[in-house]
Amino acid sequence: MLIGAAMICLLGVADDLWDLDWMLKLAGQLLISVFVAWGGVQIIFLPFGSLVTASPSISMAITAFLIVASINAVNFVDGLDGLAAGIVAIGGIAFAVYSYVIARSTPSYASMATLLDVALVGICVGFLLHNWHPAKLFMGDSGSMLLGYMITCASIIMTGHLDPASVHTSLYLPAFMPILLPILVLFLPVLDMCLAIIRRLSKGQSPMHPDRMHLHHRMLRIGHSVQGAVLILWGWAALISFGSIMILFFRWQYVAIGMIIAAVILTILTLSPYLMRRWLELQKEEDPGVRNARHSRKSQ
Repeated sequence: MLIGAAMICLLGVADDLWDLDWMLKLAGQLLISVFVAWGGVQIIFLPFGSLVTASPSISMAITAFLIVASINAVNFVDGLDGLAAGIVAIGGIAFAVYSYVIARSTPSYASMATLLDVALVGICVGFLLHNWHPAKLFMGDSGSMLLGYMITCASIIMTGHLDPASVHTSLYLPAFMPILLPILVLFLPVLDMCLAIIRRLSKGQSPMHPDRMHLHHRMLRIGHSVQGAVLILWGWAALISFGSIMILFFRWQYVAIGMIIAAVILTILTLSPYLMRRWLELQKEEDPGVRNARHSRKSQ
């Protein structure tokens, strides 16, 4: 995994220096992901009705796909100061909690996944001190690709190798957690990446063609400041990441109610600049002085 991390970082450095063609960069990511899967970082058990052992070829293919998707998801969302580092830190905290709970069911509490996630959170928080707006330091592709790679490898190390016979069922619900968890902790970047790919392909463009239609760009367009947009997007990331983990500790009904309340609050905060503009416009329209002035102009 560390060899793959070094290779991903070098690929990102090359892209930052020479702006590699998107197909070449994607091919490099895929080769590194296959190498890492071949080295043992694989999703072994799959939930097809019940947990079953995947064949080596299927296991390597699914693992490589998840790693490549996560790498590009974090890379796509790295568009505002502090956004990518904060989202990965939030996902790392959520998964560190999950991996620690799983590790407690084993004779030894030692967990490589927990260690990697805690280290990753520390890296992101330390970087945020220099990357918060206005940023003094930028991670570039070498940093964003490395973050996506590391958090996904950590999740696969834990959930991909779980033996369903040795783990209590209540700790392993839902059964799709090995595949879903890397997506859930990076839900916002994955959503942004999917929307970007669909948008660009529908226009006949390359999936990697840059544009200013990402979720964070839309937040700025409706009136949020950079800091406000980042904090609200962090909130959405935390809602999905921690909501998926809270099922381990509370009844799903309580978790669902809490998530709905949080989603309503975040929706109001997200749309607040637009709602404020609309309210001011309605106030102006209802103002008698403004209405009389309009009538007088029309009569003239």
